[in-house]
Amino acid sequence: MKSTSNTERMRRTRRVSVAGTNGEPVGETEEREVRPRGASLRKLDPKALMPIPSALRNLDADDIETLEKVLAEPMECVFNSSFSRIRSEDAILRPLLADEQPAPAVMGQDPDMPAASSTKSLSVDEEQELFLCLNYCRYRAMRVVRDMAGRRLTLAAARELLRWTRRALATRTHIIEANLSLVPAMAKRTKTMGVEIGDMICEGNLALLRSVDKFDCARGFKFSTYACRAILSSFSSLSAKSIRYRGMVPTEFDPALEKSDHAERLREEVELDCVDGLKAVLGENVAGLSEIEQRVLNARFNLGGQGDGTDSSRLKTLKQVAEMIGVTKERVRQIQNKALDKLRLAMEEEVLAA
Repeated sequence: MKSTSNTERMRRTRRVSVAGTNGEPVGETEEREVRPRGASLRKLDPKALMPIPSALRNLDADDIETLEKVLAEPMECVFNSSFSRIRSEDAILRPLLADEQPAPAVMGQDPDMPAASSTKSLSVDEEQELFLCLNYCRYRAMRVVRDMAGRRLTLAAARELLRWTRRALATRTHIIEANLSLVPAMAKRTKTMGVEIGDMICEGNLALLRSVDKFDCARGFKFSTYACRAILSSFSSLSAKSIRYRGMVPTEFDPALEKSDHAERLREEVELDCVDGLKAVLGENVAGLSEIEQRVLNARFNLGGQGDGTDSSRLKTLKQVAEMIGVTKERVRQIQNKALDKLRLAMEEEVLAA
């Protein structure tokens, strides 16, 4: 069985029979094109390196900045199978080359004044041509970066990458300007409580930019259909955020409004009081500790020295205390535990008495 090529699938048509009242076919509808769901989103993490300094000297500051940005961010394009069969670039770059032609002068217009925007709405065929041009330019830029992976860009490769990047940016700008009126129109029609129309337009513009990058013209839909759904989705997300934060007023950083550290300070005061209480009990020997028990506690917890008893640099380990008094570490642990039990009982009696 012969396999069907992508070109045949793009051109394949079918006829739909129309049945009469008696069930017999009375005719056929006109042919309809069956479009593939084929184009796919391709992504590339740039591995190419910036050109050597001697090559960079042949580029201006804007070119160098553009190269740095391109090589620092992931690249993507909506790949179409027709890209690999293109023999003449002028055919797919026709919309871009037409835009590069200088606009005719208007009688009586000041040459120093910018011309008014003449961007008009696009037909389905014009949209398809522009999106194919956009993604083809991105595809060619990705090929340059992929071919130079792990190496420094040559001057020729850098200039080619800049050429395709600028062409893609110019085409993208054309598409955005032609569809920019979608956002305010939908913002005026959408009623969202608690959200200003300016915020909606900002979110809608961001959604429009994302839609241009993801749209697949091979599916046969108009871009406005795809973009309107994305814009409405952004409005819904903005509305959900506004409801969540309703009643909250944004302010600048103010230490006085930060979370209070009262609980932490209170805990520190209690710890200091406990240390002072232990020192008092040890000083008066209320617990009836022996001399060796007092030495062990003083050395282990710095209760008899200077400071608040929390300086870890003054504390001694079991091994150090054992060497100091001439016993084993296990014996020091036993003496310490017995002394702490006596202190606990003495402290409990002090609390009950109070």
